[in-house]
Amino acid sequence: MCIGLPMTVRESNGHAALCERRGEVRPVSMLLIGPVPVGTQVLVHVDSAVRVLDAAEARQIDDALDGVAAALAGQPFEHLFADLIDREPELPAFLRPGNAGRIGG
Repeated sequence: MCIGLPMTVRESNGHAALCERRGEVRPVSMLLIGPVPVGTQVLVHVDSAVRVLDAAEARQIDDALDGVAAALAGQPFEHLFADLIDREPELPAFLRPGNAGRIGG
């Protein structure tokens, strides 16, 4: 399984950036998304930024990753999936019937 991690751009020279996540700083390629301002949150997969995230989505991804780690450790995790409480999970729009193959809208 491959997992993308939310990271924050701390320094950038356009094609590459230093990004931080929970104290760890890594060089990240920005070639797939182009230059972004310092402070931007990006989804990083295999040291490449694959898309820009807003703060709410970055928090949801962080909570989900923390929730999986807590579940694997036998700790309470339900509070980390607050967006799923009291509703059924939904497929992203591009995976719903009638939208097959339509990514991004």
